[in-house]
Amino acid sequence: MTTIADKPDYSLYSNAFGYLRQPLDFKPVQSDADLVILGLPFDMATTGRSGGRMGPDAIRRASINLAWEETRWPWDFNLSQYVQVVDAGDLVYDCGDAADFTQRVDDFASQIVASGKGLLSFGGDHFVTLPLLRAHYKHYGKLALLHFDAHTDTYSQGSKYDHGTMFYHAPKEGLIDVAHSIQVGIRTEYDKADHGFEVIDAAMANDMTADQIVSQIRQRVGELPLYVTFDIDCLDPAFAPGTGTPVCGGLTTDKAMKIIRGLQGLNIVGMDVVEVAPAYDNSDITALAGATLGYELMHVWALGKQLIKP
Repeated sequence: MTTIADKPDYSLYSNAFGYLRQPLDFKPVQSDADLVILGLPFDMATTGRSGGRMGPDAIRRASINLAWEETRWPWDFNLSQYVQVVDAGDLVYDCGDAADFTQRVDDFASQIVASGKGLLSFGGDHFVTLPLLRAHYKHYGKLALLHFDAHTDTYSQGSKYDHGTMFYHAPKEGLIDVAHSIQVGIRTEYDKADHGFEVIDAAMANDMTADQIVSQIRQRVGELPLYVTFDIDCLDPAFAPGTGTPVCGGLTTDKAMKIIRGLQGLNIVGMDVVEVAPAYDNSDITALAGATLGYELMHVWALGKQLIKP
């Protein structure tokens, strides 16, 4: 007699707790994982609409729509056959304490990176990238930054904890090499005379092919260890309405994925997807975009680490 326990789990939605239905492991440093997923439910640095703290949960729930594919189109390999992934859940910190959150991100991420594992983080507002950069810098040294966003986040005004000032502080702390860093999708004002970053603004990006953009990224980044941060508002609100500071005129999801796929061979050492705010989403399309971009980054990261041996 066949029992319930004997039947395979064909359900798409049952018991789907981790990103891509991957197992939860709250002590990932001790695991055999190659790549760790970390949720950062923080939005106290938001200047626009709050709600990004719910982003990691929304991204995980949306990711179950991707988990059934053994081989993700258009890749020609099954990632799960080569890369062991665990979801470390959401970072726990003292509620309302931005300083405590910042230190805990730094400490937790530093342990993961020092153990030789990769880290893909889901925000949360974009401030979370600053302590993540600090953690990666400790292990890899000065980083190149590939930054997808509608905003440069290099603004000097603002508080110590502000999701618009991370890339003002990061160069001053010596975490990133601005001369090897590039921003894609920018469509808000910034000080062009004293910026330092190369910028492919949204109007340019929409007129260029993905291959042209990738070529420019490669030339800028060079051989440096690369941190990739993707603010979901880089996408046009038609493709990502669920975010705190939407700006019209952004990239399509298709173009963003093509650019990410073109990063194969670059030395990606860290990555995040941030600013998904599900309260403003429609039919989970922003959460699905965030989950999908994360999945694309995982494939590119694994190829860069030569974990894939077809």
